Amino acid sequence: MMNSHDTQSSTKSATAKRKFSTKPLMIAAASLALSAVALPAAASSWWNANPSISIGSASVNVKNKGARGNGSHDDTAAIQAAIDSLPNSGGTVVIPAGRYMINAKKALRLHSHTRLKLDSSAELRVIPNSASRYWVVKVWNANNVEIVGGSIVGDRASHRGSSGEWGYGINVSGSQNVLVKNVKVSEFWGDGLLVGATGSGRSLSRSDYVTFNNVVSSHNRRQGLTVGPSKHVYIVNSTFKNTKGTLPEAGIDMEPQDQGPVNKVRLENNTFSGNHGNGIELHANISDITITSNNLTGNHGFGMLAISAPHMKVANNYATRNGLAGVGLSGSTHDVAVTSNKLQYNSTRYMSPTVNGGAKSRDIQIGKSTYSISQSNNTLSPRK
Repeated sequence: MMNSHDTQSSTKSATAKRKFSTKPLMIAAASLALSAVALPAAASSWWNANPSISIGSASVNVKNKGARGNGSHDDTAAIQAAIDSLPNSGGTVVIPAGRYMINAKKALRLHSHTRLKLDSSAELRVIPNSASRYWVVKVWNANNVEIVGGSIVGDRASHRGSSGEWGYGINVSGSQNVLVKNVKVSEFWGDGLLVGATGSGRSLSRSDYVTFNNVVSSHNRRQGLTVGPSKHVYIVNSTFKNTKGTLPEAGIDMEPQDQGPVNKVRLENNTFSGNHGNGIELHANISDITITSNNLTGNHGFGMLAISAPHMKVANNYATRNGLAGVGLSGSTHDVAVTSNKLQYNSTRYMSPTVNGGAKSRDIQIGKSTYSISQSNNTLSPRK
């Protein structure tokens, strides 16, 4: 569970019901014409795996600011100096191959219109600390930011403290138009990735239009990715695996609850495997969530579990050999369509995955308090 300090789908196009009175024919015709014009925009997709991000033209190499990348020197100040040296119009911070040690209690803070570009062999690694809360890269209250390439590695094996669960690799909060692409994040004391909000109440600033494309988040303690108050979050072509250490231990967890809403999130063509909790976990205060064409395999809990989570579309996913059911809907979960999924040979904590057959509940479980749940064209394990 996040706190407010940290926090921080194909879109369903709502078609309003129109009531026509006996007004003059000309007015009715004009209304129909306006409706026809509005339809294409309403039907358009908001998500894009490679969105256009406005990045400044300047460029700086962190080694020109004193970063060494030798695996022992503290390069935090040098990399931050490179970031801060860019003009207000932004630019690209280049991190060549090497291991750059980072004091995550200070964090690297990115500004608007900035790209952090890591060589594929570049690694940002946390200097072991005892803090219950830390960050490697913070994108807070910024817009038009890219983080591309390389690896970001935490200190879970060498962490010097035993309390807390809030050590983050990348934390995007209260920011807009952010792309994280081709990045590997692993071994964090808390979450590999987090997207959410800054502030609270009337001053809550949710992140908007955040894309994670071809990201691998693995072997973090708490979550692969936490989604807090935000909207227009697109997670595509990515892998969330082997989360284990402190609950909930999910691949992705959407748990905004009373911190603020989450809406318009799309999870597409991702892999969730080996997580000690659920592959995907969802809670209250979310809406317009699409989970499509994902592979959920070998998670210790459910492939996907919704706990009092409303307004979702779960379609064309493949869930197999998860410890509990492939899809679980519980609590007051409602307004969910489960369509054209292949859910087979799950509930392996209770039966062998090699045994053909079993009750429907092996693969999909729907609680008694749920409502407005529709199921169609799902392929389940064959009955005995």
